[in-house]
Amino acid sequence: MPVEIRLLAWSCLLGLIHIIVAAGSALPQRGGLAWNTSNREGNAPDLTGAASRLEKASKNFFETFPIFAALVLACAVTGRHNTAVVLGAYLYFFARLIYLPVFGFGIPKLRTAVWSVAIVGILFVLWGLFIKILPYSG
Repeated sequence: MPVEIRLLAWSCLLGLIHIIVAAGSALPQRGGLAWNTSNREGNAPDLTGAASRLEKASKNFFETFPIFAALVLACAVTGRHNTAVVLGAYLYFFARLIYLPVFGFGIPKLRTAVWSVAIVGILFVLWGLFIKILPYSG
């Protein structure tokens, strides 16, 4: 299995972790298990602090993940297994892995830098899809 497909699978797991962490941190502010098991009719209370930041981090992950996934799959289908694609997949995955705690702890400048690394990773995968470069042999 190509490394970028493995990183795509790990990114899927990371997406589930984003959902679980965001939901778990929101639970106390939204009324606990009673609210969680209700029909959730009406507006949910606004989140504050880390719970709000973790919810935003999760939403942000799901803004970038479809683009990353589509590009990795396009590379796999077209046989574009090269250094740019692999490097981009690594950059995206590890940046998104770091992004969740950085945003959760509220470190703004570092958060932006980490987000930028993930975007650069996506751009590398895109570049590797269209530009013929050295094949990856790792």
